[in-house]
Parts: sequence; C-alpha cells; structure tokens
Amino acid sequence: MTKPEWYEAVDLVRPYVVKVSTPSGSGTGFLITLSKDKEICGVATAAHVVGYADSWEQPIRIHHYGWGEVVMLRHQDRAMLVEQATDAAAILFDRGQVPFPEQSLRLPPEGMHLRIGNEIGWLGFPAMSPQNLCFFAGRVSSYLQDESAYLVDGVAINGVSGGPAFTPDDDRSVTVIGVISAYVPNRATGEALPGLSLITDVAHFYGAIETHESLDEANEE
Repeated sequence: MTKPEWYEAVDLVRPYVVKVSTPSGSGTGFLITLSKDKEICGVATAAHVVGYADSWEQPIRIHHYGWGEVVMLRHQDRAMLVEQATDAAAILFDRGQVPFPEQSLRLPPEGMHLRIGNEIGWLGFPAMSPQNLCFFAGRVSSYLQDESAYLVDGVAINGVSGGPAFTPDDDRSVTVIGVISAYVPNRATGEALPGLSLITDVAHFYGAIETHESLDEANEE
C-alpha cells in the first residue's frame, strides 16, 4: 500500500479537530482519545491556549470543525491535565452530542520518533482567518530528545497552537506525533527572521484519559 496524499491525510484528521476559545484568545485542539465507556472525551491542545482560563476558572468553548454548535465548558464541566514544562494540555469533558469519531488517531509506538528530514503536516485555525481550518507542512529539522519535541521547518501562527501534527503512513492512515506549541523566529540579527516551529509530545495523556470513568475522578487525580 502507499501513503495517502496530503489532501487525503487532512480528510482523515479533520473530524478530530476543534477550535478552542477562551475569553483571552483562541487556539486549536483535537480529540486524542475517549474513556473506555466513550462518555468522556479528551481534547489535546497547547497549555498556553487554556492555562490562564483554567487557572481563573473562566469558560472554555469547544467548536467541532464542521459542526454548527459550540460546547461551553464552565470550570465545573471539565477536568484538565496540564504539563507546563512541555506546553501540553488535555481538556476532559462529557462527550454529549459532539460528533467525534469512535476510534482515536494513531500515536507513535513508545520510544519511537521521526528521523530528520521526514515531512509532516498540521492543522489549525489561524488568527488571520479564524473560521477556516488551514493546513501547514514542513520537514523535521531536529528531534529534541530531552524535551520529547520536534523542531520543524515550517510556520505556526497565532491560533494554530494546539493543533495536531501528523505524518502519513504506508497503510493509508496517519500517525499524530504531537501538538503545535510555538513558532520560534530567528532573532540573531536583532530582527525577526524565519525560524522553526516547536511540536511537543502528548502521547502520555492517552492512557490517563482512557482510565478515567468520571470528571470527578479526573479532578481528584
């Protein structure tokens, strides 16, 4: 079998993607997994997208791409898994009528990472066109072993933070390698020049979400 074309890979990932909005801004997220009973969903995003709102118990809105309605999550309606060191977060909430797929996207095997030069793509809602889900692509420039993160030769602009970064597989599927965390411009000459995007790992949230049976249990942990 052959790898899917990028437009085919986007079609595979699109049903999992959401826009994440707070009183102070917006970003992107995606379904990483569901609880065993399928009642609780976990949306991965970047910690800086939701961290302030969660600390101040502000509402967070989840808008599923292609679905007309918005889920308003008050502080009591959600649980949060946050790792500030890696700028990664997961929002847990009752799935309700959100039309997420039943199966999670594939994650890389533990301990495995892409080699330098591999091409990856990512999706997000850029601030310049916040109602449109946009596709970006680039190549792995480096893998940061200590941070479990990638530096990628490609752009990530405001609003795209938290979006899924993925690579096409030989079986016409995709593997999600992490979330878009930041775009780091080159300022060596004192002015902002093209830089690299940072992609952080979220695989460690997978098992934690699957084992929870209620939001109260997740909050207690």
